Amino acid sequence: MADPVGEADKSGLRLDFDRRLRLQFRGSTITSDAGLLPYRELDDTLGLTDTGAERLADARTGKNGRHRLAGLLRQSVFGRLAGYEDVNDAERLCRDPAMRWVVGDRAITGFAASASQMGRFETKWLSRPENLAALADLPGQWIDKVHQRRPPKMIVLDMDSSESPTYGEQEGSAYNGHFGCTCYHPLFVFNQLGDVERCALRSGNVHSADGWHVLLEPVVARYRGTVKRLYFRGDAAFANPEMYKFLEADGVGYTIRLPANNILQNRIAYLLKRPVGRPPHEVRRYYASFHYQAQSWNKPRRVVAKVEWHPGELYPRVGFIVTNLARPAERVVAFYNQRGTCEQYIKEGKNAIKWTRLSCRTFAANAVRLQLHALAYNLGNFMRTLAMPRSVELWSLTSLREKLIKIGAKVVSHGRYVTFQMAEVAVSRQMFADILSLIARLRVPPAPA
Repeated sequence: MADPVGEADKSGLRLDFDRRLRLQFRGSTITSDAGLLPYRELDDTLGLTDTGAERLADARTGKNGRHRLAGLLRQSVFGRLAGYEDVNDAERLCRDPAMRWVVGDRAITGFAASASQMGRFETKWLSRPENLAALADLPGQWIDKVHQRRPPKMIVLDMDSSESPTYGEQEGSAYNGHFGCTCYHPLFVFNQLGDVERCALRSGNVHSADGWHVLLEPVVARYRGTVKRLYFRGDAAFANPEMYKFLEADGVGYTIRLPANNILQNRIAYLLKRPVGRPPHEVRRYYASFHYQAQSWNKPRRVVAKVEWHPGELYPRVGFIVTNLARPAERVVAFYNQRGTCEQYIKEGKNAIKWTRLSCRTFAANAVRLQLHALAYNLGNFMRTLAMPRSVELWSLTSLREKLIKIGAKVVSHGRYVTFQMAEVAVSRQMFADILSLIARLRVPPAPA
């Protein structure tokens, strides 16, 4: 069998259209993912994967400990960040020079973990209950590392669910009528910068808000007493009195979409009459604010209504928001509407990180995969929000992968150091230097001797 990276046969291939061209395949001296190295620099600066490895229980015995847990975790996270979401990809990645330097230790002079080693790591070791619980806490702990460098004055939490379609007999998958497919139904909590605060994999047929307290309570507890202002936004799935009481008890400001009913409609009946005169050519918006108490509520709460009349439409568009904020009604609606960015973050996770690839047989193994995808997403988002020059700070995670991570490089080894000779196409040397400079500013200075 030929070597998977083409090292068995070193002879070049010739092209007939121009015989002066020769193709050579040198898998151990050429990499297409040299852009992973600044991500590893950011990881080292913030102490992310090392922190993760400290939280994981190592159940390996005998000679199974060839690679440290930190190296295995890096290979899982960085591989997904570069677009290699399957364990089988490790068969080639274990020889890639960029990945070997990312993993570190013995991988630098040998190989990173093989597909079988990564398979055992993700489906056997990480799927143990104590390790799965530690993985669920890691996104928040990584965010805390960032906040130690840049303390936030305000945190806005957005909670939303999504679908991860399944195509086999995966444990826990079920048909979801809302999404119209057989799937898992994960739940996410994001902050206003797009970081995943916490996520959980759920069966496909559960309600959108199922398990919200288990997911949200640890996040709120982390910020209790550490930030001046904490806010929460959610759609109508999270409009329940237990949610309101939980947020009010912790002093969390909230805006949650409220399903319409006849009582609410009657309170704004004066806004639902078509305006007198010719139909306008622009959208007309009207706002109202009043107090309302449903039968299941323990007290009246403020409700903000928005009524929109659109050209060419016979009936208005009406929305209700329950809130404990004292802002004017128009500002409450504007603040709630910003939760639409949460859906964009989920879309980026699907497209750039492929976190819908949950193809293992057992539910626990797929839960591990979702957590690893979330860690890869957060690492990519940290790079975007902390270390990108102003000229490219709006790049999406997909653009960062295609333009920054996917940089080709030739590896030249010398006696004392190793040189990655980088291709300079989408990312120039100056931009690369700016990225490394921004990362260096995040590094904590050493303690005085």
